[in-house]
Amino acid sequence: MNTVTSADGTTIAFETYGEGRPLILIDGATAHRAVNPANAEVGKLLSDEFRTYVYDRRGRGQSTDTAPYAIEREIEDIAALIEDAGQPAILFGWSSGCLLALDAAAAGLPVAGLALFEPPVVVDDSRPPLPADYVEQLDAFIAEGRRDKAAELFMTAAIGMPPEAIAGMKQSPYWAPVEEVAHTIAYDGRIMGTTMSGNPLPTDRWSAIKVPVLVLHGNQTWPALSAGAEAVATHLPTATLKPIPGENHTTAPTTLAPTLQAFANEL
Repeated sequence: MNTVTSADGTTIAFETYGEGRPLILIDGATAHRAVNPANAEVGKLLSDEFRTYVYDRRGRGQSTDTAPYAIEREIEDIAALIEDAGQPAILFGWSSGCLLALDAAAAGLPVAGLALFEPPVVVDDSRPPLPADYVEQLDAFIAEGRRDKAAELFMTAAIGMPPEAIAGMKQSPYWAPVEEVAHTIAYDGRIMGTTMSGNPLPTDRWSAIKVPVLVLHGNQTWPALSAGAEAVATHLPTATLKPIPGENHTTAPTTLAPTLQAFANEL
């Protein structure tokens, strides 16, 4: 394990695979190295051409955390990883990690290109929007020590799981790791902002992005996620939309790695 120190003193834990052009993989809500092995597999598959950074976002896994939270702190975390790389990096984001990658590029970090897999965007009536007080509800649950309720809200309101499925999920091995990082769900809620409100994307949030952007979605995913990917690709002048055959809200490393390689080779 390697670490960098972010601007506010937070320790960000990461592993690297291979040597070459830097590629930083950014997880979505609740995910980190211990529960998402796909990033490490992608890194290994690309190790002959890239130096792939697989890191734990603050508050998860082996990374520390520093209050109060702000999106700018997570952008500084990515900046510290890019500084370690020593040259502009390609950023790849999963789900809400897509929006963090976009914010990092818009903030002026040295980014060579962006690849985004199924950003959480709802600009129509393809699914119910997030509650307007979603982040406030999450903060309240965490303040009360009710991590299970924060996780439940994430599963039902953000992911769209039916409430009756939660009891079964709590019995699965997946549930405990989600509760463990439940305090960070509100971080991703802040990053999403209004992107899941059912309203058009804000015109100014990513207007500074000039680098190429590849927006990916599985062609077997939920209709709202494919519509969201299309909305992001339409919204960004430098973006290209690419459906991935046979995939849903996850995709196999053996499919993702060559897709990222082909994109990087066009930069």
